Amino acid sequence: MDVSIEPSWKAYLQPEFEKPYFQQLTDFVRQEYQNNTCYPKGKDIFAAFDHCPFQETKVVIIGQDPYHGPNQANGLCFSVKDGIPHPPSLVNIFKEIKVDVQKPYPKSGNLERWADQGVLLLNATLTVRAHNAGSHQKKGWEQFTDAVIKTVSSQLDGVVFLLWGGFAKKKAALIDKSRHHILTSGHPSPLSANRGLWFGNQHFSKANQLLARMGKEPIDW
Repeated sequence: MDVSIEPSWKAYLQPEFEKPYFQQLTDFVRQEYQNNTCYPKGKDIFAAFDHCPFQETKVVIIGQDPYHGPNQANGLCFSVKDGIPHPPSLVNIFKEIKVDVQKPYPKSGNLERWADQGVLLLNATLTVRAHNAGSHQKKGWEQFTDAVIKTVSSQLDGVVFLLWGGFAKKKAALIDKSRHHILTSGHPSPLSANRGLWFGNQHFSKANQLLARMGKEPIDW
């Protein structure tokens, strides 16, 4: 089937689009968007890929679900649109960046600026029904995004994976550790961060050190 996604990704992911589960997933998502308010907007479902072409992927951050409040989700994990108040996890991400790499706390929570530098901001589930967290889980998205992670692992070299929290850490099983770098910590949500599992992980400076060591351009976080 024809999926509107950035061409370099399409070349690698086309086999997934032809599988029965993806057709069923597409039917489910189409019905959900017709009958309910869902996020992100249809044109933004694959935004993480559109902003970060395949061969330019240097860092992968894995989230779980899009935000389910009005005007928040923009297709990139942890990211919100310009002008939208920052959700608690994003607040803690920016606080850690401020201490770790001495960057001032930003006005905008829109992380397209990261994605445009080669950071794949991948939610495991790419859509959600409004005000109903997890409502599109176990419908096929996880199979698709696991295939994305496996493809990055097998076709690229020297990617830095940032796995935050128990859910993301499980994805380490899909990654070839002999070819890539994996950094893990607690989740930036207040529940985890306030128990000392997030702050001080220095993932942003560590990721840049790894990139520099491989001769890649560091990320301007």
